[in-house]
Amino acid sequence: MVALLLALGGVLLYGCDQRTYIQGERIYEYKCANCHMSSGEGLLGNIPPLAGADWLQRRRGDIACIIRYGYRDSIIVNGIRYGAPMAGHPELSNTEITNVANYILTAWYNSYEPMSPQEVTASLVACEDWEKVTLEPQDSLGMLIAH
Repeated sequence: MVALLLALGGVLLYGCDQRTYIQGERIYEYKCANCHMSSGEGLLGNIPPLAGADWLQRRRGDIACIIRYGYRDSIIVNGIRYGAPMAGHPELSNTEITNVANYILTAWYNSYEPMSPQEVTASLVACEDWEKVTLEPQDSLGMLIAH
């Protein structure tokens, strides 16, 4: 009986975790941290950081699209150009994408406004032709234009 109560207590404590976006954190650790690191720092010059990334605010509408579809072109984060492609995760549900996005938006001292499920769904509908999207403005020669 005591063992059952201890086990139940452990389940209840685990279920009452005070951290927000716990599912998003778990998915991030499993699918994203190998490149972006658990700290969100990325790899300078190769993989963009997510911790303190200005891009999260500048291109908020593209966050869900990048999580689902990835990208192949360059991206500018905090004034640095990153050219490594990112694989997408089309297997994630809209809810899982919302949780990952909100984990990223609020982890590592990021204090960006979380995304609603409706905002994520609208973003994903808008980027159904993601293959044709350019993440950063380019001039007529295809060179990136810094913001």
